[in-house]
Amino acid sequence: MRPQPILMAWAIAAAALPLHAQTPVATSAAPDASGTTPAMSAPPAEGMDANYRISPNDLMQFDVFGVPDMKRDVRVNASGEVSLPLIGQVPVAGLTAQAAERLIADRYGEKYLQDPQVSLFIKEFTTQRVSIEGAVIRPGIYPVTGQLTLLRALALSGGFAPYADINQIVVYRHGSGGAREQFSYDLDKVRAGQVQDPDIRADDVIVVQRNARRTALRDSLFSDILSTLNPFK
Repeated sequence: MRPQPILMAWAIAAAALPLHAQTPVATSAAPDASGTTPAMSAPPAEGMDANYRISPNDLMQFDVFGVPDMKRDVRVNASGEVSLPLIGQVPVAGLTAQAAERLIADRYGEKYLQDPQVSLFIKEFTTQRVSIEGAVIRPGIYPVTGQLTLLRALALSGGFAPYADINQIVVYRHGSGGAREQFSYDLDKVRAGQVQDPDIRADDVIVVQRNARRTALRDSLFSDILSTLNPFK
């Protein structure tokens, strides 16, 4: 049977369309050769929280639905960026995979693709950890499992050392683009429910300051006692 002229004309016209015009806008995909329907957005890697924030050195599988040439593995560089076709460097550190997908889709949608369906699958992710320093019983680096808050993180360190200033706890964080951010919290207000117990992210550094006035008073009293007991003065 000879192909109908109308069908042949339609096929030729579709093949001649530019890349962005051929990008599908439907929200569902057709089954592939195996009979399964590919997902529009890849699930998180096994063992990783859905709220995981992308970090430098993470390895991700990048794909744009309907554009096979786009699929590739990309690694986040030390500056927190990935290099992608056409749009170049995109800052993704500090974002969830879903937020990074939206950012990248917006970049492609500005000039190159119409309604792009971007997928990021984190294949290798940096071990999640948090550092706790200062006036705590056991300062050190602790693994992060699940959702972690400031109170829970401080509990990992065994509590506060003498003369800790719980009204001035500082959290240092690497924001998107590599910028360093700093947050201060009053633990008394957190415990009283006056402010929300803040979330702690992977690679945060928590510093519990010492109370300078109480430390100075202790040192002064200790000095007075030594002076009183010193037989050689």
